[in-house]
Amino acid sequence: MRAFAVLLDRLAFTPSRNAKLVLLADHLRSTLDPDRGWALAALTGALSFSAAKPAIIRSAAEARIDPQLFALSYDYVGDLAETVALAWPVRPGANREPDLSQVVDALLTASKHEVPKLLEGWLDAMDADGRWALLKLMTGALRVGVSARLAKQALADFGGVPVEQIEEVWHSQHPPYVDLFAWLEGRSERPSPNAPARFRPVMLAQAIDEATDFARYDAQDYAAEWKWDGVRVQAVNEGGRRALYSRTGDDIGKAFPDVLESLGFEGVIDGELLVMHGHTIGGFGDLQQRLNRKTPDAALMGKHPAGIRAYDLLMDGDEDLREQPFSARRGRLEKLVARAANPRLDLSPLVAFPDWEALAGIRADPPAGDPQLSEGLMLKRLDSPYVAGRPKGLWFKWKRDPHLVDAVLMYAQRGHGKRSGFYSDYTFGVWREDSNGDRVLVPVGKAYFGFTDEELKQLDKYVRDHTIDRFGPVRSIRADMQSGLVLEIAFEGLQRSTRHKSGVAMRFPRVNRIRWDKPSREADELATLEALLSALARPARGLSGNS
Repeated sequence: MRAFAVLLDRLAFTPSRNAKLVLLADHLRSTLDPDRGWALAALTGALSFSAAKPAIIRSAAEARIDPQLFALSYDYVGDLAETVALAWPVRPGANREPDLSQVVDALLTASKHEVPKLLEGWLDAMDADGRWALLKLMTGALRVGVSARLAKQALADFGGVPVEQIEEVWHSQHPPYVDLFAWLEGRSERPSPNAPARFRPVMLAQAIDEATDFARYDAQDYAAEWKWDGVRVQAVNEGGRRALYSRTGDDIGKAFPDVLESLGFEGVIDGELLVMHGHTIGGFGDLQQRLNRKTPDAALMGKHPAGIRAYDLLMDGDEDLREQPFSARRGRLEKLVARAANPRLDLSPLVAFPDWEALAGIRADPPAGDPQLSEGLMLKRLDSPYVAGRPKGLWFKWKRDPHLVDAVLMYAQRGHGKRSGFYSDYTFGVWREDSNGDRVLVPVGKAYFGFTDEELKQLDKYVRDHTIDRFGPVRSIRADMQSGLVLEIAFEGLQRSTRHKSGVAMRFPRVNRIRWDKPSREADELATLEALLSALARPARGLSGNS
């Protein structure tokens, strides 16, 4: 556990992506099997323990620490693992600190009645850093800034191979990845990537630079289509096995059994997972209702029927099309979708345009009946092969300009990881008139990024200086017509929501600017968002208008 604890601690306080890659690769070189494989599994979210729950950790802490003292400490620190790690009173006579593999092996087989005794023995044998790493491992909430993609890149750096080769074989490997490490160290052949229904590394787009790219590239060399506001997926049906992957390779098929059942074609489609009511698509909030359920019931699937809007074809039967140009793949995709004749599978329509200027007008003001539930446009070079990663000049994303609203800070909550000492999660609201004719604030969203580290310190100080009430880790901030901090919030979309008191929910809200200069009474009204919502409420159609 010692090496794993050191790794987590250094990752948590290392903001640089490249520095994290060096830390990970060094750990893989200096740590033996199976500990390095279990560390990799923990970092990529491939490791979970059904019998180890946060409630067990809290109960163990309250048995050793005065419950009131623990509650106050937890409120101040804001993170369960960090609180227990620092406050745990060690009993003498503990055994030696366990290896990571010993902890993993024990937790994978232990019952929920055996975990408390194991936990106490391990906590007694470790220092504060080791206890923190252990508790993060148990809960799965590592929060050290390492994504699955970053971990795969570290594996590639460690083995001196392209990251696409790692992604090709990733789904045929299982923790603690002994065969994978044997290949990367040159002790065996590369594991076969030919597992049925495997994930293929996705092709990504670059953000368009309007100042230079339009002058550099010819509009006639590109196709355009809408960038849909759903979840990028890869739908696979091979050798009698079906799978649905996110863009990072996570298998999300269990949440969408109806979509898996509809994959009647043989091949691999790249597309967007959306809620589909016939030819009309729902908002991202509708899709979230499905994403948050591991085993959706019939009522939920009936209310929010999901489907795939296809925009590329990687495999047609057993033929790999990735080396063919986009124009050829698109032609094959059109034929496959037509053959399938399935209401849960339709085609992302192409947008006809003569030049970049005309396309800019379409992006800014889509024709009546064309999609309003899109995030902008995708530009794809007609002769581009399907290349894993983010190659230059082949695919571009041209997102719509974000919406802006001035809102008032209402609540603040402590962050996690390196932000656990700061109030960094902010709930904000806008004005509306109540039944008495008074202007009151109603929450419309929550944001926890968009500001610099220096601005975070300023916001944290503001929260502490203007707190009027506390609710556990949450503080209520003074916010009325005379006093309050205005935040300019940028967001990608808006939709109806029965879960929010305001009746609206924002898509991807973030702090765009801190309006220290603006009085709270001049923040926006709920009516402003209602008007925007009405403007966005025109239905998004399937193949009408610009196919």
